[in-house]
Amino acid sequence: MVHVREMAEADIEAVSTIRVRGWQAAYVGVVPQTYLDAMTAEGDAGQRRQWFSQPGRKSRDLVALGDRGLVGWICFGPYRGEMPGLDRVGEVYALYISPDLIGQGIGRTLLGEAHAQMKSQGFKTSALWVLCDHQRARRFYERASYQADGEAQDDVYDGITLTELRYQRVL
Repeated sequence: MVHVREMAEADIEAVSTIRVRGWQAAYVGVVPQTYLDAMTAEGDAGQRRQWFSQPGRKSRDLVALGDRGLVGWICFGPYRGEMPGLDRVGEVYALYISPDLIGQGIGRTLLGEAHAQMKSQGFKTSALWVLCDHQRARRFYERASYQADGEAQDDVYDGITLTELRYQRVL
């Protein structure tokens, strides 16, 4: 059983460790290995501290706590682009679980709480971006009622272009 709460500044190191370990486990064979190998929890924590302390930040961060401490993190807020024809769109910016605990419902729990909070903030739709070749993540979001909406964007990792697909669902 996990407990979800608002992320505190004291959680930054643990969140960064989960995020980096999550990338290094989930994106093997998808993102260039050189990029994954260069990631460090310390570097991520430094960036996260700066971002976390920004005044007027509109995003929300939740963490999942289990028997062994912090085991998951989700970040969400207003959609960062435009979605013509849709009003009040939220976005899941990131969702990471300790790699050895994937499949135990922690991601579903965090996503459900993020959806509830977005809905209570007046968002009608939730969107997110997922790497096209990350089949496990795509299946996870599809089980949570997200559907690819036909939009795509490219990101470059160590000189390799990877495509992300936008998914959305009604809240």
